[in-house]
Amino acid sequence: MCSQELYKIDLKALKDEATSLAFDLSDDFFAALDGSQLEHGALHVSVSIRKMTGFFELLFHTVGTVTVSCDRCLDDMEQPIDTENRLLVKLGDTYSEDDDTVTIAEDEGVLDASWFVYEFIMLAIPIKHVHAPGKCNQAMTQKLEELSGAARSSEEEAEAVDPRWGALLKLKETSKM
Repeated sequence: MCSQELYKIDLKALKDEATSLAFDLSDDFFAALDGSQLEHGALHVSVSIRKMTGFFELLFHTVGTVTVSCDRCLDDMEQPIDTENRLLVKLGDTYSEDDDTVTIAEDEGVLDASWFVYEFIMLAIPIKHVHAPGKCNQAMTQKLEELSGAARSSEEEAEAVDPRWGALLKLKETSKM
């Protein structure tokens, strides 16, 4: 099991103006997060922290892959992730999040970056994820085509208009004259 302590950054302990951290994320990271929609992935996260007057600027660079379900055939597929995100953190009285600024309690001074990293990864995944053309599960694709409305038998095409609507069509035609 992955310890979430690895992703806690003690901002008050930072001495230098610039600090670099690195995290390697695996399946254990996603399993340790409550409510995670992802289960599998292999990612590398580089964090650059700049200590400035009154706040900290954190730059996250995340590279790797996560496993998601294909929207078309439902098989697992590798989704590449390459994203850069910025987070501003300042010390204050209580914890709060406003836009891209997070305020953490000054007496603690520790930022748990795990959920922010997870959110950055989720935002990098496209809304629609499908395999490259020809890579979907052929059996599922064939079944989908059979069950779709576009694949109609010749009987259904011959009976194009429901006979119950025939009387209404006659009325429509006579009203045009």
